Order: sequence, then C-alpha cells, then structure tokens
Amino acid sequence: MLRFLSAESPFSLWGIFLAENLLVTAMALAFGYLVLKLNRRPVQTASRNEVLICLLTNLINTAITYAGFWLWQHGYIVMSFAINWLILVDFVVLFLLMDLAMFIFHYAIHHSVIYKAVHRFHHHYTDPIPIDLFVLHPVETVGFGSLWLIIIAMFNFNFYAVIIYLTVNVFFGIMGHLGIEPVPAQIRKAIPFRYLGTSSFHHDHHLNIHYNYGFYTTIWDKLFKTYKS
Repeated sequence: MLRFLSAESPFSLWGIFLAENLLVTAMALAFGYLVLKLNRRPVQTASRNEVLICLLTNLINTAITYAGFWLWQHGYIVMSFAINWLILVDFVVLFLLMDLAMFIFHYAIHHSVIYKAVHRFHHHYTDPIPIDLFVLHPVETVGFGSLWLIIIAMFNFNFYAVIIYLTVNVFFGIMGHLGIEPVPAQIRKAIPFRYLGTSSFHHDHHLNIHYNYGFYTTIWDKLFKTYKS
C-alpha cells in the first residue's frame, strides 16, 4: 500500500490522507453513538464548536499522516512488511511504549502552565461525548502527533502492527469518551481488564484531573500513585 502511494503526487496524497482521517473519525463516532444507543443512553448532539474543532483536528492529523509518509519515503521511518508472529510482539511493544509515552506527556501537561494554556480546553467537557475524542487544542494535537512520529522513527515496527495499534488507539479513545461504562463491573475486575483503561477510568479523569493520566492501561497510574477507581 505504501509503495503504491509513493507513485501519487503530493496533492493527491493530501486528499487521500484527509479522506482516510475523515473516514476513521466517522467510523469511530458511529461506533461510539451505537454503543450509547445499545445501552439506551441519550445521544447528546455535538455543538457547532465541537464539530469545527473536530474538523480542525482531522486537518492536523492529515498533516501528521503526510509527515509520517514523507519520513518513511526518505528512510527516517523503517518498517517491516513481513506477515508472521512478530506482528503481535511489535503490537504489544508499541502499545505499551505509546501508553507510557502518552502517560508522561499527559502528566507533564497537567503539572505545567501548558494545562491552563492548552489542555484545559479538552477538559472543558467534564461529561464527554464521543466527538470529544477529537476536540483538542491544535497545539496538543500537534504534540501527540509529534510524539507518535518520534516513537515509530526510533524503532522499526511491523507495518501491520502499526495498523492494529492505530485501530486499537481509536477504540480506546472512543470508549474513554462515552460518558458511560458499558463493561459490567464483574468483567472489569477480571484479568486483564483490571489493568486496562476502561470507559470509567478516563471518564473519572475528566471529573478529577489529578488522577488517571493513562490512556490504554492503569499500569503507570498504579505505579506512580495517580490511580483512582
């Protein structure tokens, strides 16, 4: 796929990457609102401001996607395209590495002047809805995107592991912004769910900004004493 895209012009690539990001956003939001409906929860209409910021986030993510493709074309990002069991290994490593990196980034934002200037924008929504996953200050969107590019440039991950990770990333993001907990308490107490960042885990962070900085797991919050159930 990447080699096929190499033949496209820069203008065409921007269009392809924008369409890709918009499609992912649409599918993520459809999934989120479907979960709310299946749980018989009211579906709150997104405000005009939320929709506009969501579109801006997609434009920035398109630029980040293009930057990642350019880095791959010029050898700064190296990926394997082999289909074997190492795909799973690469996914787990990438999953945990990004979880740690984003925990540190998230924690640092909350304990600096950046919070008031940038991140508080996202925390305006204490009772989030699915679209709020994409309602971020542009500076923060660029920050997370840059962190992602740095991580995949530092290590040679499998291409298919990257695709799986990106899919899981959107899933966790939507689940964390449902405003409800669709997973029963008994299941959340079972292994491995007790170590995963469920919907209520991130929702609690929106209610109390001093806890639950993790994204995919509770590991780092429990380790650094910032976990709250």
